[in-house]
Amino acid sequence: MTLTIYGIPASRAVRPLWAATELGLDFQHVPLDYQGGGTRTPEFLAINPNGHVPAVVDARPDGEVVLWESMACALYIARHHGPADGASISPASPREDAEALRWSFWAVTEVEADALTVLMHRLVMPEARRKPELALAAERRLAAPLRVIEQHLQRQLDAGQRHLAADRFTVADLCTASVLNWARPSTTLMDAHPLTHGWILRCMARPAYVQVREFG
Repeated sequence: MTLTIYGIPASRAVRPLWAATELGLDFQHVPLDYQGGGTRTPEFLAINPNGHVPAVVDARPDGEVVLWESMACALYIARHHGPADGASISPASPREDAEALRWSFWAVTEVEADALTVLMHRLVMPEARRKPELALAAERRLAAPLRVIEQHLQRQLDAGQRHLAADRFTVADLCTASVLNWARPSTTLMDAHPLTHGWILRCMARPAYVQVREFG
């Protein structure tokens, strides 16, 4: 059985790469850049006709599985390649699986677009091209979903659990933190949501994430 992950860490491919690394999997990494036309070749379009990374190809004894969309890739890897033992990132119960699903989809629908705007216009883009008004508007919209996760983290702490789905780091944290990390350049948002900020920092400090960021 061979698992192949296409994409570079400086893209949404960081999610399946991180999941596979957390699980200690032996996988093939194809560092395909989304710039320069690499995702538009006939060979890659046969894997993902959308022409985006990441993509995952899982060569299984019962047949090859091909999937794309970063959250789907990370969730699939955790569900089908990790032990449901209550120690790994893989969901160990229906509740943990439900938390992984809901927070991953929540991150995409409620947070990702505005978090990316904050990242680009507070940090990544050349200063002359940044539009602070776009970042400010995004930060205002993000205040509502960040209150939601802040309240959830508080309830988790009250129940003796330090993470989104359990007292351990799971794929729910991986998927969600990978999006919310983009909003971290907003000191206003982070200061207003200290539990969320601290949880993001803990997630990003994990050795597997640090290792993935060094991939080519």
